[in-house]
Amino acid sequence: MSPQRLAGLPAGRRGKYAVLLLWLALLAVAGPLAVKLGEVRDDSTLGALPAGVESRRAAQRAEAAFPDSRRQLAIAVYVRDAGLTAADRARVDADRAAFTAYADGGVVSPPVPSADGRALLLSLPMSTDDDRRAEAVGALKHRLSDGVPAGLRTALTGDAAAEHDVFDAFGGMDGALLLATAAAVTLLLLVTYRSPVLWLIPLLAVGVANQLAGGVVYLLAKHAGLAVDFQSQTILTVLVFGVGVDYALLLIARYREELRRQPDRHVAMAVALRRSYGAVCASAATVALGLLCLLAADLPATRGLGPVGAVGIGAALLAMTTLLPAVLVLCGRWLFWPFVPRHTPDADTGDRSADHGGWRRIAGLVAGRPRAVWVGTAAALVALTFGAGNLSLGLPGEESFTTEVGSVTGQRLIAAHYPGGSAAPAEVLAAANTAGQVVAAARAVPGVAEVGAPERSPDGRWVRVPAVLASAPDSAAARDAVTRLRSAVHAVPGAQALVGGRTATLVDERRTVDRDNRTVIPLVLAVVLVILVLLLRSLVAPVLLMASVVLSYAAAMGAAGLLLDALGHPRLFLGVPLQAFLFLVALGVDYTIFLMTRAREEAALIGHRPGVLRALTVTGGVITSAGVVLAATFGALLVLPLVPSVQMGVIVAVGILLDTLLVRSLLIPALTLDLGARTWWPGRLSRRAPRSTTPTAPALART
Repeated sequence: MSPQRLAGLPAGRRGKYAVLLLWLALLAVAGPLAVKLGEVRDDSTLGALPAGVESRRAAQRAEAAFPDSRRQLAIAVYVRDAGLTAADRARVDADRAAFTAYADGGVVSPPVPSADGRALLLSLPMSTDDDRRAEAVGALKHRLSDGVPAGLRTALTGDAAAEHDVFDAFGGMDGALLLATAAAVTLLLLVTYRSPVLWLIPLLAVGVANQLAGGVVYLLAKHAGLAVDFQSQTILTVLVFGVGVDYALLLIARYREELRRQPDRHVAMAVALRRSYGAVCASAATVALGLLCLLAADLPATRGLGPVGAVGIGAALLAMTTLLPAVLVLCGRWLFWPFVPRHTPDADTGDRSADHGGWRRIAGLVAGRPRAVWVGTAAALVALTFGAGNLSLGLPGEESFTTEVGSVTGQRLIAAHYPGGSAAPAEVLAAANTAGQVVAAARAVPGVAEVGAPERSPDGRWVRVPAVLASAPDSAAARDAVTRLRSAVHAVPGAQALVGGRTATLVDERRTVDRDNRTVIPLVLAVVLVILVLLLRSLVAPVLLMASVVLSYAAAMGAAGLLLDALGHPRLFLGVPLQAFLFLVALGVDYTIFLMTRAREEAALIGHRPGVLRALTVTGGVITSAGVVLAATFGALLVLPLVPSVQMGVIVAVGILLDTLLVRSLLIPALTLDLGARTWWPGRLSRRAPRSTTPTAPALART
């Protein structure tokens, strides 16, 4: 059976029932599995690096040689701006005694005073068991906040406290994101259809698609080793709702057109499916293959996002081309009440753009002076790109949350009273017989404030040397110091030295992200270009579309730079630019695919110029609605308390709106009109005369 015949199955008089029964069976299986997706989620990949980088190898050596290195630290901070009092010190001593009940091994470090006499630190190792560690950290936080002497500020920081803050911040966020996304989609569907019933159908179909995607991802994570973390689970929900509703809007708009031309709703749906199936499948293939390009990335969190997102796109495509049509046909025309499309006998030969007054005027504007329109639009987009100067790359750890949490407060207090790297020193792992040389080399490095005594491993082979940096762990100065430290200790003969720690991890993360950008971005562009060439059977049009999408991405970064600077989050998380590029290129091409496939169809019937204008007119409303829906679903990421999620939501939402309202509505149509039929070169449309008549839609055999 051909894809087109298969696409027509949900429109059949008997086929629609078979499709509905199949989906009921799929939902019965996938629903319970989707609920268990959180059980296989592993958020450790969010901060993980490839196994070959130095900080990762240092951590592995430390875990093997020093068993206590597997334990996360909690650091209690006590600060009084006027100087610590005897009562403060007594409270610290009492806390230290109480903390032994929560420390792994019952050992709490002696208080470490600051040079200015205003602060004290207590550090203690925490259990490696996740549940016991979470319970202990919660008890420590409660102890630190209860009965503190007036004027004494306390906070709990360190890796264990930061982890606990993350879990606290995201408690219940899965449900909040789903609710925000569904609410945004519902509101926009109500505005789009102005019907009390019709909006329920695409929302129902996309909800089922989300369950199917969640079930498939759960199975892949459980049995095929697919990495799933909070980020990929979040993007999965946003993609399924956003892309699924986009496809629904496109299909329903085409179905409404055909209902006016066909007396039988089954035939109307079959024609609508046949005519929209190619564009929808090409769109899904573009996004899915673009996402799968992330498999070429080295950063685990970025690489894992690819297949999870691709599963979501596949589920959305399947639901919107089978379940949605079957339900629409089953319910009949009354779903569109109060604007029910009635069969009009002369609709086959009439002007199909007659019901699109606003977009007919926009098409007239583009047709009047196409060169002025595309030059002006391109100039506006170029002007927006200058806003990117407000952005910088590298999000400090203390700015990762939209509100300040306890671990961040603790880091700030430590930074104010201790050397910048005290809370997160670099760690040198080296051969034990070179300890003296390694320590001497580390002490000579500019930017290293203090080098501790070497600690020998239980087997006597290795030493661990803490090196406190003079600057804050997330700063550029600290990263430069780590680079110099690595060069110095690597030069010690026979030391086999490795430098790890938080700042070293940041250095390696930047290098990995730079490598991923250089690899994935060209790959995504190449994949999308090939799909466009195959779909449009042209070389000129795909190149124009790719150039427009890249310009749209640059303009989106500029516009987002202005917004994020106003929101106070201009420093981007390292992975955001690449992921935003992927979404904006793959999803942005969607709308030009919808436009250009319709333009190609119309150009074959009535010629290039009238075909492009008719395509713009009849697709303008639905594609704009789809863009607004997709932007709103990504905008739902702003409900999450993590700054990278907010940054991703702002950049992608702004980019989609720019692409929908400017690039697809003005830039692309004006460019294609200015180029003329050469747009389709070397395809036959570039040299083909238009037909004199428009054929009626053929009646399709009932399934």
